[in-house]
Amino acid sequence: MLDANLKQQLSTYLQNVTQPIEITANVDDGAKSAEMRSLLNDIASLTDKITVFETRDAEVRTPSFAINRAGADMGLRFAGIPMGHEFTSLVLALLQAGGHPPKVEAGVIAQIQAIEGRFDFVTYISLSCQNCPEVVQALNLLAVLNPNIRHTMVDGALFQDEVERNKILAVPSVYLNGEAFGQGRMNLKEIIAKLDTGASARDAARIADKDAFDVLIVGGGPAGAAAAIYAARKGVRTGVVSERFGGQVMDTMAIENFISVKETEGPKLVAALEQHVKQYEVDVMDGQRAEALIPGALHEIRLASGATVKAKAIILATGARWREMNVPGEREYRGRGVAYCPHCDGPLFKGKRVAVVGGGNSGVEAAIDLAGIVAQVTLLEFGSALRADAVLQAKLKSLPNVTIHTDAQTTEVTGADGKVNGLVYTDRTTGESHTVALEGVFVQIGLLPNTDWLKGVVDLSKHGEIEINARGETSVAGVFAAGDATTVPYKQIIIAMGEGSKAALSAFDHLIRSSVSSELASTV
Repeated sequence: MLDANLKQQLSTYLQNVTQPIEITANVDDGAKSAEMRSLLNDIASLTDKITVFETRDAEVRTPSFAINRAGADMGLRFAGIPMGHEFTSLVLALLQAGGHPPKVEAGVIAQIQAIEGRFDFVTYISLSCQNCPEVVQALNLLAVLNPNIRHTMVDGALFQDEVERNKILAVPSVYLNGEAFGQGRMNLKEIIAKLDTGASARDAARIADKDAFDVLIVGGGPAGAAAAIYAARKGVRTGVVSERFGGQVMDTMAIENFISVKETEGPKLVAALEQHVKQYEVDVMDGQRAEALIPGALHEIRLASGATVKAKAIILATGARWREMNVPGEREYRGRGVAYCPHCDGPLFKGKRVAVVGGGNSGVEAAIDLAGIVAQVTLLEFGSALRADAVLQAKLKSLPNVTIHTDAQTTEVTGADGKVNGLVYTDRTTGESHTVALEGVFVQIGLLPNTDWLKGVVDLSKHGEIEINARGETSVAGVFAAGDATTVPYKQIIIAMGEGSKAALSAFDHLIRSSVSSELASTV
């Protein structure tokens, strides 16, 4: 099951296991059970700390396996074969169950252990979803640390009957005690906050007590991370407020144009960014959404939690989000057939019919990827021609199960019984309306800057982007901006990093000049 290279790496990790682990596999005579058995036996062969047992229980998902510290009942189960992006989740579960301390602050561990009540989580995932592991790993850690919490990861592609029954068409989808708990990426802090209702208020109080920063960065994507590093290296007191550290990059599958790195994946790049930021004295306040900028002698950022953070200089690096079609049915059926991440949700539409809305690089790449999974792909482009690179268009047009419609304006997403059953579009050349019967719609029509909260405070372009000059300065003195939220063309990771670095240097220059001006004024 595991190749020699992977076995060698895993063997090294398993040396950190200090307490015996029992893996109980629930199997039948099927091929998938045999595959899971092979994986577990490969793992057990690498250490004497792991023992594998087998059961045949018709009441338990098959194939699946539970991981427990010997003599304990951790309630940690994998339904399916956790390879792909979930292999890391498996490795971490083994290490944590085996006594290796998690890389989590002591205060967070104490908070998890203090959670009271009974919590039975089930997370539906796809193995190609890069957003799912963070959710799975967070819930697994809760199950390891708190005996009142149980968690099962379910591979939606392997348990399609269950997925159909629950009408799950987007991953990760998390259920708690049989009821919907959350959908999409969630980090450990967000999950704890939903379980520990007092956590948000305590966080707000701690943040409100902080002294003013020299430089405060709003946003934790590539621009924000680069700004934080450059500011901290100047020796000034630096803080980062982010709703989700990593931003869009966490949702990016393949990165092949980051100079000096031949290829990588978004979550890996974000992990490296976070590690780099933490090498410096940067106060990272993650899981915090900015609601208002209040300029002044000390600029203030008001957070959704109710806290206010002050700084001498602000760098806005709030990035962008997927643009919506804004047609009837889109929001109603989001997560029920309307999706925005083909890598995450594509496997849930295996053998079905889907549409991709958008003929740029993202849309055409999505259509190409989906064509290898689904029965039929219909691509709809508003313009008179596809806008993707020629090589991508050639590949798309070579696929037998892809239909392309240009001059197509999507007007409605239709559905029944709580899920998508079609899409309506208008032919812009004839004015005729057409309905496409399908089960999924993937929206790939570009990005919108996260700047709604800045309207009326800093100058924005007609597209909602923060207007900046060559130094990253906004219309408000002492407030700078960088990355995809700004008017800088070409929304690329490497460009955002450069712009973040430039904004930090400009902010530092502003601090120096402001300090000199204050000193001169005091002598007059």
